[in-house]
Amino acid sequence: MGDSTQDKTEGSVERTKGKAKEAAGKVTDNEDLEREGRKDQVKGDAHKAVGHVKDAGSKLKEGVRDATDDH
Repeated sequence: MGDSTQDKTEGSVERTKGKAKEAAGKVTDNEDLEREGRKDQVKGDAHKAVGHVKDAGSKLKEGVRDATDDH
């Protein structure tokens, strides 16, 4: 699995776990667990964003390489 794909996958897993924690916290009236779940979701979103940035960087690098190879 590519580096960016791994980041995006790990981010999705983290976000899903966070949603589950938040839901469990709501059901059990546990504000700490809800808060922890929201925090995990944000961390998951950040991890996914890192993967997207890596993808964009790779595409930019390829574009620059292609542009310089033509000349």
